[in-house]
Amino acid sequence: MPYNDTRVIHDADAHIMETPTWLGDYADPKIRSRIEPLSYPGGNELRQTGDPADQQRDLGEAFERLAERHASDGYRADEQAEVMARKNFAATGSFIADDRPRALDLLGFSSQLVFNTFHNRRLHDWEHGADLDLAYGAARAHNRGMTEFCSVDPRLLPTCYVPLADFDRAEAMAAEAIDAGAAALLVASGCPSGHSPSHTGLDPVWAQAEEAGIPIVFHVGGTGDLIDPNYFNNGLPVPPDFHGGEENFRSVDYLGIPHPPAQSIATMIFDGVFERFSELRVGVIEQGAIWVPSWTRQMESAFEAFARHEERLRALSLRPTEYVTRQMRFTPYPTEDVGWIVEQSGPEVCMFSSDYPHVEGGRRPIERFEASLGDAPEAVRDRFYRANFADLMGTALS
Repeated sequence: MPYNDTRVIHDADAHIMETPTWLGDYADPKIRSRIEPLSYPGGNELRQTGDPADQQRDLGEAFERLAERHASDGYRADEQAEVMARKNFAATGSFIADDRPRALDLLGFSSQLVFNTFHNRRLHDWEHGADLDLAYGAARAHNRGMTEFCSVDPRLLPTCYVPLADFDRAEAMAAEAIDAGAAALLVASGCPSGHSPSHTGLDPVWAQAEEAGIPIVFHVGGTGDLIDPNYFNNGLPVPPDFHGGEENFRSVDYLGIPHPPAQSIATMIFDGVFERFSELRVGVIEQGAIWVPSWTRQMESAFEAFARHEERLRALSLRPTEYVTRQMRFTPYPTEDVGWIVEQSGPEVCMFSSDYPHVEGGRRPIERFEASLGDAPEAVRDRFYRANFADLMGTALS
């Protein structure tokens, strides 16, 4: 029996686990040597130290052993019972594409929107660096890897990264990604280098996504440091993250997660992006949703305070909250009270996600979400598990 066998569920946040040379393997030759392999420091089960050459040899051997383990009779004998317990590289289909359809069958999910695990920060940093050839070349490599992994099953919906640093290149990259089969265009949650995400020079990117019927998505991890690192200079030991290491977010920087998408989307609303592109959808993924009710009220307050003086606000045909309801969808964390968010912001904004195969998603996300939904009617539950995702994904799900 699969983990879910009661309703149609679409998973708005799932991941691949990239192997050490994954990005470089898909890169054009002229930039391949400039993309360093992953080293997996910290709490990952493949952590390593020492000489880089030794690291890569050891990692290669480790992945060979992992692949053998995944193919073994012993691993597959209890795969169904363990599908939500095995995490990261231990999980079915985490890095072996041909195994991922089996994972979907065991999970009982009708689709998964699939993101990278280790590269959002790298893609962000390259985009904000001085070498745009490297930034766009790395994005192209990422998109090749994502679309190839997801090609094994139509239920796997690949996200393709579009750096917004250069208007012409962003337009071309969006077209290339859509032609390659992108189910969503992934952009950094924070401000691009040198201009606003609302700049009219990026309108061709939004126009292509709207025309193709696929969303723009933000995801945690692509914004640089969430907070000033000096907040951790407190004379105390650095606490471990979910993985037991120091490379992910903890309680203090967790509080900074909503700031980049909140600022970016508010700016795009006020500058008329969603007025110009009324069919465009935006997904805010793995950045929580408990902040959405207060954020929308803050935008309403700003609208009231400044509409009299700002022509851009008077030109809007909807209130800020109405743009959110019409065009934005968010994935709550399983620790958040979805029932309260729905009460405050309406049933249209929240979507289910498992974060498979990451530790942060937990072993029983459905049960936790069900508990927080409480006595919400079936129509609300159907929106949360199915309909809001279908609205976000548009033609990518058809």
